[in-house]
Amino acid sequence: MGVCTVASMIENIRLAVVGVGNNTSALVQGISLHRHTGTLVGVRQPEIGGFGVGDIDIVAAFAMSEAKVGRDLHEAIFLPPNNFGPLEAGLAPSGVAVRRGLDGAAGIGDVAAALDGVEVVLYSAPSGRPGTALAYAEAALRAGAAFINTTADPVARDPELLGRFEAAGLPLIGDDLASQFGSSVVHRALLRLLEERGLTLISSYQVNLGGTEDFRNLVENPTTKKQSKLNALGSDRVEMAPLGYLPHLGSQKVAHINIEAQGWGEASVNLDVHLKVHDPSGAAGVNIDLVRLAVSAKRAGRGGYPPEVASLLKSPPGTAV
Repeated sequence: MGVCTVASMIENIRLAVVGVGNNTSALVQGISLHRHTGTLVGVRQPEIGGFGVGDIDIVAAFAMSEAKVGRDLHEAIFLPPNNFGPLEAGLAPSGVAVRRGLDGAAGIGDVAAALDGVEVVLYSAPSGRPGTALAYAEAALRAGAAFINTTADPVARDPELLGRFEAAGLPLIGDDLASQFGSSVVHRALLRLLEERGLTLISSYQVNLGGTEDFRNLVENPTTKKQSKLNALGSDRVEMAPLGYLPHLGSQKVAHINIEAQGWGEASVNLDVHLKVHDPSGAAGVNIDLVRLAVSAKRAGRGGYPPEVASLLKSPPGTAV
């Protein structure tokens, strides 16, 4: 760990992950697969700021699950309720033991101490816990690390916190990643296409079903996620159906998108899209870029929100909370 690659000749990124769920599992396994095979399938940018896909060392991990705390990271990512299947025959021990995470603001100092030497903190815990998300951001700030909030909870949209990260020369990235090829990305592209071609949007809706633990949590705490999805689409004529949790879907997400529009002469246009993807894979395909963009900005001394990440997020600073 921490060894320079021949290709990049720069020091590897030292990353801490918060949340040892499916999204972290997909990221960890994908990095390992690339290192072993060199595959670039599904990689948007093979190199960012001189960093390749394999130039990331995960040096700390935090979770709340009693079953995962104390376990090696490469063992913990396969424990229930995680259900993102293995990409390789097996992973050697990582040497990183999962630490007990924060439950609110208590313990920020201890987490900050545990982040000593970490360059980027990737917050990938379940949405719906805004106090906890802010607490981890505070710990990262104290430790001198960049912070990435992949959840719908408002962190980068907190102007006071964003200002403190900017003053410290540390990147603060968020909020809510836009999955590599998820319902928000596809829906937004279709709405933009309608506008570009001169059609008039009459109405639109989106339905999302999933079987991961994060989906179960979002069904119970839907408010911030619904607003974040609406932020990503940028239209007041789009309706979001309540999220549905179906355990038998496993790590897959199923989305249905409907668009009603009118063309020349008020002729009707009706579009239905059925999308089925592995949600953790879609998250990891974006996180691999966010981590490299974050450390590139940090090593350049650029604090606050780096605008180059905007296309990878649903709710950047300035959007509704």
